[in-house]
Amino acid sequence: MLTQVPRPSGHMEKITNFLVEFGKKLGLESYVDAAGNVVIKKSATSGYENKKTIILQAHMDMVPQKEAGIKHDFEKDPIDAYVNGDWVTAHGTTLGADDGLGVAAIMAVLENDKIMHGPLVALITRDEETGMYGAFGIKEGMLEGDILLNLDSESEGELFIGCAGGTDVNVSLNYKEDATPDGLKALKVTLSGLHGGHSGMEICERYANANKLMVRFLFEAISHYHARLASWEGGNMRNAIPRDADAVVLVPVSDIESLKTLVKDSEALYNAEYEVTEKNNIKFVAEEVDAPTVLVPTEIHDSIVNAIYAVQDGVLRYIPTIPSTVETSSNLAIVKVANGEVDVKFLVRSSDDTMKDFLNKSIGACFSLAGMKVSFTGSYSGWKPNVESPILKAMTKSYEEQFGTEPKISVIHAGLECGVIGAVVPGLDMISFGPTLRSPHTPNEGALVASVPRFWDFLVSTLKNTPEK
Repeated sequence: MLTQVPRPSGHMEKITNFLVEFGKKLGLESYVDAAGNVVIKKSATSGYENKKTIILQAHMDMVPQKEAGIKHDFEKDPIDAYVNGDWVTAHGTTLGADDGLGVAAIMAVLENDKIMHGPLVALITRDEETGMYGAFGIKEGMLEGDILLNLDSESEGELFIGCAGGTDVNVSLNYKEDATPDGLKALKVTLSGLHGGHSGMEICERYANANKLMVRFLFEAISHYHARLASWEGGNMRNAIPRDADAVVLVPVSDIESLKTLVKDSEALYNAEYEVTEKNNIKFVAEEVDAPTVLVPTEIHDSIVNAIYAVQDGVLRYIPTIPSTVETSSNLAIVKVANGEVDVKFLVRSSDDTMKDFLNKSIGACFSLAGMKVSFTGSYSGWKPNVESPILKAMTKSYEEQFGTEPKISVIHAGLECGVIGAVVPGLDMISFGPTLRSPHTPNEGALVASVPRFWDFLVSTLKNTPEK
């Protein structure tokens, strides 16, 4: 049902109306709060009135990513989902299981009168993927509850009790364009086929970053062929490892074939370096195009290329006491250079606020040295684990009874809304869990079919076994 309702981040009108109408048709109190989130309330099942109030929470938006050549308008078109072996996936686009499966589970609970539960509040937040705007918009007194179950994790059988905090690092520069000199020929170079991925969950997988590969090419083109940069665009989502990038560069006519050779050699080099993770799928092609009338000034493109070449990207440090879990990382998410403007965006994550601050300042210093303006926005602290959590103990016991094994207890290197919501609703007992997903934020996104009924059964059991007030 949700696959038929367009809901790319930043365009929440259709999904918001759909969810409110869904709740009202069930006869439940349903409304949009001041932050743009959908809230639906359901009374306790008879005999369960003394249970603690549970907030069932998921986000309504999805990351809009598609493969090159796929015609799909995320603001209008439904997702073309299908079953491929053990997985549900989509034809050429992101599936939206992140966090559509969480929203679908909440809807299923709301419409099922046979499930035993205490008082419920469904909180379906807006625009999580672009900055957790719905969660940040929640103010003290807007939300009441004792337990928050965040249905936005991606590994069935794993209970998350903590998460990384994050900061958006924004780099900008305005410049006056140069007129294009005579005697130069233009090439548009296009990098595509990279795996991409979630910039938190998959930052440790060593997938290539399209912006980092592009800057290596540009550095060589400028150093050896005195190439001039006209434009550069790579990545489109702050929390997705960029899968593609393109740039327009100009060189003297005598060097055009040498530059084409550099493109081919770079493609071979990148595929060799990332053979294990990218599986020889990296494509780097060049095509001659009409020369633009204006270019980036030499001193500006030197600063841009040098700073992006030098800046930290990927994992900086693992948690010293949990060396298998990433502590601090950055994602060089978006680069746009055109029309007299430079716009570069990073998402920095860390479960340690001091290390997050260090990495923020490190990136800032790199670009400040290049004469660019740096700002930090959307900062949020991590969610500190509580191993003595009553709902954690109840859910651990329930999982063991249902499935005969203990759930894995983890801290996630991603920004969950738990940390933001918990900061304004003191005392919330929080857990995040969900079915198994692969490669969210990419067209390879999939949901493991077998994990969904286990997730659902566990959710139903959790609601039934909620601790009393």
